Amino acid sequence: MPPSVHDPGSRSLRVAIWFALVAFAIYMFLFRKNLIQSEFQRAFYFSLLLGGGIYLLAGCLRGFTLIPSSYLVFVGLPLFPPRTLFFLTILGILVSSASIYFFSESLHLDRHFEGRHKHRVLKVRSILQNNELPVIIGWSFFPFAPTDLICYVCGILKIDFWKFLLGVLVGEGAICGIYIFFGNHVLRFLHFLPWK
Repeated sequence: MPPSVHDPGSRSLRVAIWFALVAFAIYMFLFRKNLIQSEFQRAFYFSLLLGGGIYLLAGCLRGFTLIPSSYLVFVGLPLFPPRTLFFLTILGILVSSASIYFFSESLHLDRHFEGRHKHRVLKVRSILQNNELPVIIGWSFFPFAPTDLICYVCGILKIDFWKFLLGVLVGEGAICGIYIFFGNHVLRFLHFLPWK
């Protein structure tokens, strides 16, 4: 029988792989920076349009994988100018959030969210019924709260779609703006951007 995802051995293996990837990334950044920069420049100048299309597609489909949007932002930071990255990220978030909102019942996301985040689902449902927009904005902004969860709950509770989308836009727009524009300054300070 294959090991369970919740098996301590499986968790240790995932943590070890994650640390190995982080160590490799740090090594490449510190000791092979010129190689990475030249590859980024080549890829960037080869096709910004193709890269932007792939990034946008990944952002639109991200909601179905339940991967946090911040992962895509960090991948895109050295690849796109900040305004382009912000636009592509927000557009992808809006499409994936709307998809989860509309298809939350048919995708059976209740199994995932109510299995992994049962106490959060109950809490969000009770809070949402009185303060819809502020809760959606705050939940979308808070980096440790899964935005896909609020999309699912809003879809199940039939919260007004435009109010829901505005809340996600404001909350995710603010946090992604911080990630993107601050991250851009950090990479610029480190001279690690393929454009001037």
